[in-house]
Amino acid sequence: MDDRLHLAAPPIGPVPLTGTIRQLRPSDLPRFRDHLLRLDAVSRRDRFNGAISDAFVAAYADRSFAEGTTVIGYVEGDEVLGAAELHERPEEAEPTAEIAFSVERHLQHRGLGGRLFARLIQQARGFGYTRLFVTTHADNRAMKALARRFDAALTFAEGETVGVIRLEPAVEDDFFPVSRRPVPVGPIPARRAFA
Repeated sequence: MDDRLHLAAPPIGPVPLTGTIRQLRPSDLPRFRDHLLRLDAVSRRDRFNGAISDAFVAAYADRSFAEGTTVIGYVEGDEVLGAAELHERPEEAEPTAEIAFSVERHLQHRGLGGRLFARLIQQARGFGYTRLFVTTHADNRAMKALARRFDAALTFAEGETVGVIRLEPAVEDDFFPVSRRPVPVGPIPARRAFA
């Protein structure tokens, strides 16, 4: 009998995503902060539009939760590995928010940004926003492609790319989807009295 270890062949392609996309709770603040601090230098520059310190990132995460930012996270186990943020812009004449995204390097280019984007747009429509702003540096091709996919009108100014996404108002089906199949009607069971 052969006592050598038999190793399975490595999987072909990326490991499937097994986490959940959900709104982050106030108790998720440490996990959100840790996610932002784990971003590699390129991902951090893409997210914050430049090089910034760990102290800035930690303060930013605290400030986001303190100021009521909506944060949708991709959560695996006990870690936030991706996030989409919705920051209200109350100074604008029409209901407007600025959006931002971050995905850790090992999960990039797997469709996670698009899923976070779609969920964030649904949330923004629920809040009644009619415009979303996205700002990134001119070299962030992934963010520009994602913004275009969601019909952002992009402009270039002073080394930055600024996008505006116009949102249609939310409709009831966005929040209470109704099945199109008829529901069978049968006899109604008798009610039991509880003492």
